[in-house]
Amino acid sequence: MSNSHNPEIEPLSRMQILIAMAVTAIILFGVARLWLYLGDLQLRPLSVTVSDVGFGLALGLGLTGLSAIVYAAWAAYRESADLYLAMVLKPLALPDTIWLGLLPGLSEELLFRGVMLPAIGLDPIGIVLSSLCFGVLHMTNVQQWPYAVWATLVGMLLAYTMVETGNLFIPIVAHMTTNFISAVTWKIQQPKLKSRS
Repeated sequence: MSNSHNPEIEPLSRMQILIAMAVTAIILFGVARLWLYLGDLQLRPLSVTVSDVGFGLALGLGLTGLSAIVYAAWAAYRESADLYLAMVLKPLALPDTIWLGLLPGLSEELLFRGVMLPAIGLDPIGIVLSSLCFGVLHMTNVQQWPYAVWATLVGMLLAYTMVETGNLFIPIVAHMTTNFISAVTWKIQQPKLKSRS
């Protein structure tokens, strides 16, 4: 990876990453709440049953598996994902990955699938537009476009699931599962990858 495409970014500390995650979650919660209030909208239903948890976990595991396949097959995505994950995960301790699953999983799903999607429309246009916004949120710079493309596709699947089931809880569980497993896997694999190089 050449420095002309990815100039070295000053790494953040563990505390800075944790604070940034919390502040981002608070901002997304605030935007969702404000949108609900000003748009006179109702938050999508949250049905919590054993089967809903199971469906959310299965969807999250499926997305994690698909992500692994895309990571192995698409070099541009792999480079983009490694850059993004290194920036976010490298300073974190393994137990911190719990917050990485919880905070973005909850706040992003509440905003993008719980509020934005129904505000735009519970139809293909709403699914695509809310997912594009979700993808853009994951793009830290222009070189991160493959990661943003993948996030958009994941957003479309999560949005479609919410529309079909009418239950916001399922994409929340799926998002948390995917974030948590991906983060733990990346953290565990890093020492192995360094020892090989």
